[in-house]
Amino acid sequence: MTDPIASKPVEISTDDGVCPAYVYRPTGNGPWPAVLFFMDGLGIRPALFEMAERMASHGYVVLLPDLYYRAGRYEPMDPVKIFGDPAQLKMLREKFMGKLGQANAMRDTAACLAFLDAQPDVVHGKYGSTGYCMGGMISLAAAGHFPDRFAASAAFHPGGLATDAPDSVHRLADRFRAPLYIGRASDDPYFDDAMRDRLEAALDEAKADYTLETYPARHGWVPSDTPVHDAAQAERHWSTLFGLFDRTLRAA
Repeated sequence: MTDPIASKPVEISTDDGVCPAYVYRPTGNGPWPAVLFFMDGLGIRPALFEMAERMASHGYVVLLPDLYYRAGRYEPMDPVKIFGDPAQLKMLREKFMGKLGQANAMRDTAACLAFLDAQPDVVHGKYGSTGYCMGGMISLAAAGHFPDRFAASAAFHPGGLATDAPDSVHRLADRFRAPLYIGRASDDPYFDDAMRDRLEAALDEAKADYTLETYPARHGWVPSDTPVHDAAQAERHWSTLFGLFDRTLRAA
């Protein structure tokens, strides 16, 4: 384990503008394997910086892009207020989530991959990805849209993975090449048993390499600032995530 050093914020040019992002690097001599960290629906805030630091302390360069840049500058959101106020939740969905969407997120992913490719202290080729809530869906979608660029992809308490939408993640099942890990919450209105069954059927039919586990927790349990944070299950998540990346990124 090494101590992480957070870089200054960086700016990544995309097809739609300039995406602010944050890079965390381990100390010591690189090059290092890299991880693309997709934020949850509550946006960039200190709890996510803490998570990026922990990933970097384990020996990974971590890129955390702010995918809400299309909505303009914003103050860090308070998860307690968002979770507890229907009006705040409506604002989040309309002002921020509504301006993102999978197609935009995939264009941003392409720009983030190009950014990592240009970093001299990164092991180039294939990277890891992880995401939470909304970011979990984006992490898996990225693995399907860019199958040759990821050595492993993870999603924790994701939602909407198997819907009737034309761009539903389960429709990408035959495009996945790298191992996938999906950590589902037992209490999650965005990922119920029917959706789990539909997703598993698609992945099984495509013979995808995946693990899907259910954690005894509520949707949003990993970040430390949410009202549903579960410390024990969050630690289980860290152990699982690092096990996945150590097996794949370091081997690659």
